[in-house]
Amino acid sequence: MITLEGKTYLITGASKGIGAASARVLLEAGARLVLHYHHDKAKAADLLADYGPERVHVLGADLGDQDAVRALFADAVAWAGALDGIVNNAAAMPYSGPEDAIAAWDADWDLVWRVNVRAVADLCRAAVLHFKAEGRPGMIINIASRAAFRGDLPDAMHYAASKGAVVALTRSLAKGYARDGIRAYCIAPGWVLTERVAPRIESTPTALAEIPMGEAAPPAEIGNIIAFLFAGLAHHATGATIDINGASYFH
Repeated sequence: MITLEGKTYLITGASKGIGAASARVLLEAGARLVLHYHHDKAKAADLLADYGPERVHVLGADLGDQDAVRALFADAVAWAGALDGIVNNAAAMPYSGPEDAIAAWDADWDLVWRVNVRAVADLCRAAVLHFKAEGRPGMIINIASRAAFRGDLPDAMHYAASKGAVVALTRSLAKGYARDGIRAYCIAPGWVLTERVAPRIESTPTALAEIPMGEAAPPAEIGNIIAFLFAGLAHHATGATIDINGASYFH
């Protein structure tokens, strides 16, 4: 049985979907968590109510704002004392393609790059500096996407490009800081049955047809992989990307 007793982690985008499901898995394994949310404080507070303030701390931040990103990490450390790892899960996922108005195109590319790439990079930087300053090992898990490797539909190409950047960032971190005891991993889901993605699945007839298993992944399965990695059972897999897409794509 995996146990994370005595470990503390920061998860971004933890009010719903993959983040909330993963948080519950880690809490069931004994971890303490700092849960980030953007809009939905009430949803994030559900886990606080279930597990109590000794185990869960909730922080709001707009990850499109660099100052807010840096304050988020500092506030997480202030509550935790020290972090053992972070999960960069939060992501912007707007829809606009080349045929849409230039204003929408510009706004969406800027948003996706700020939230999905720059915020992730800044949090990874803060984590690396924190682990080194504390003289302790640490783990970084970045949620990428199947789209990083096979691309996406035209109205989500900004999302695919951002996730490709996350993969390259993670591999660079793994190579650069392995000797410091810092491990970095990517998880690349395909379709996951979350509140945000379910309408997209329903409006895309080919979505499930292309998956040999015939269904989207439950979000808790991503949490199971996160727990496995945080448990330290695969240190030599640092830099790896773990696919979870029902056998629909292998990179």
